[in-house]
Amino acid sequence: MAGIKSLAKDTAIYGLSSIVGRFLNYLLVPLYTAVLPAASGGYGVVSNVYAYTALILVLLTFGMETGFFRFANKSDEDAGKVYANSLLFVGGLSLLFVVLCMAFLHPLSALLEYPDHPDYIAMMVCVVALDSFQCIPFAYLRYKKRPIKFASIKLLNIVGNILLNLFFLLVCPWLNVHAPETVNWFYNPDYLVGYIFVSNLIMSALQMFFFIPELRGVSYHMDKVLMKRMVNYSFPILIFGLVGILNQTVDKMIYPYLFDDRSEGLVQLGIYSATSKVALVMAMFTQAFRYAYEPFVFGKNKDADSKKVYSSAMKFFFIFSLLAFLAVMGYMDILKYMVASDYWEGLSVVAIVMLAEIFKGIYFNLSFWYKLTDETYWGAYFSLIGCAVILGLNIWLVPTYGYVASAWASVAGYGVITLLSYFIGQKKYPVAYPLKDMTLYLIVAVVLYVLSQETPIANLWLRLGFRTILILLFIAFIIKKDLPLRTLPFVGRFFR
Repeated sequence: MAGIKSLAKDTAIYGLSSIVGRFLNYLLVPLYTAVLPAASGGYGVVSNVYAYTALILVLLTFGMETGFFRFANKSDEDAGKVYANSLLFVGGLSLLFVVLCMAFLHPLSALLEYPDHPDYIAMMVCVVALDSFQCIPFAYLRYKKRPIKFASIKLLNIVGNILLNLFFLLVCPWLNVHAPETVNWFYNPDYLVGYIFVSNLIMSALQMFFFIPELRGVSYHMDKVLMKRMVNYSFPILIFGLVGILNQTVDKMIYPYLFDDRSEGLVQLGIYSATSKVALVMAMFTQAFRYAYEPFVFGKNKDADSKKVYSSAMKFFFIFSLLAFLAVMGYMDILKYMVASDYWEGLSVVAIVMLAEIFKGIYFNLSFWYKLTDETYWGAYFSLIGCAVILGLNIWLVPTYGYVASAWASVAGYGVITLLSYFIGQKKYPVAYPLKDMTLYLIVAVVLYVLSQETPIANLWLRLGFRTILILLFIAFIIKKDLPLRTLPFVGRFFR
């Protein structure tokens, strides 16, 4: 139980940057959907470009985050040397990437079908290079168990990015009308999509200054033997990381190419991407858990009760994922206002996207077995299979069924690799997961979800009240069954 409490504490602190931070970032969605009408396809452009940057971020980090944790936690390794080698490798790779992309900027822009905007590509090349390098100092903060600084840097970056977006997308247009002389020397009212990338670039560059203490005093000497071992360990993680991020972004990357009219594809992609953001709660919870769970797993590996702790962690992750699902779907009548009304036609995908996120979170919880046994190639196999399923279903079904097919393709892909990881993992590194308890929670959640969606209540407030009662019933079930609140003074008497 002490291990679970430690994990919960770290998850809560990292969640400050992940959950609060991503929620703040999510507040940009109504801004983007307000200034970029669905019919313009502008938000589709943003989603498409960021899908490529997510892929390249994984390529440039080369799996070194996990590699750093693995080698830094080995008793026979010097953690400082591991950190220095990680910085040198990722920094060198990022610098090489920038040089090559800038040398071939115009052909690259044409290849990505943005020949009129090489500036978009140039900015995002610099952003992804900076973010890749900064992943290592962020990992170092996690290793040193400094979640406060980790969270502070993340939040400052996000708040700064939001303020810059508000400046370029709201303040500047207002000034351009009422006091044009104040902004016409730099502001172009037709460059709204570009200013989204400008804001990101400025904040990624400024963020480097916060890592000066983590970058000074490091002995920057590459140990070739250590580096070779780290690369050999991290390379399979890179492969399944690349394919894993493809599982998340391939639909957004190929979507415009699946339509005869690329502009129509960008319009649909914008609607799909915007409404998918409503499912952000699940993604935020999964990410917060991941930040705390990965160093926790490697640290607990030496403990005798480690498998019991992993089992409990899986159970509680699953329980609170179901709770998040019920909450989002229960309050959809409110959450839909986070996007402009001309995007509402895509709200049907929210439940499907959240289901995919649940599978993704379960898969991540299962994935530690091949990391602890140093058989990381299994992760590459699973990711390749998942990517093949998602890519194949997108190509086959999207031209006919649109973005709903993309959402179901993600469910299918993550569902397949979750099952594969579970059954193979039970042979390689068996853990007694509480499947009966998890199944019971699933049944209860499904029943409550069906009741919330199928009970006809015309009045909005009565409908929200009814769904709130159902959510509270699920919380009460969790408390009664698995949370020892009954042992607390005063409060405990209500849960006996």
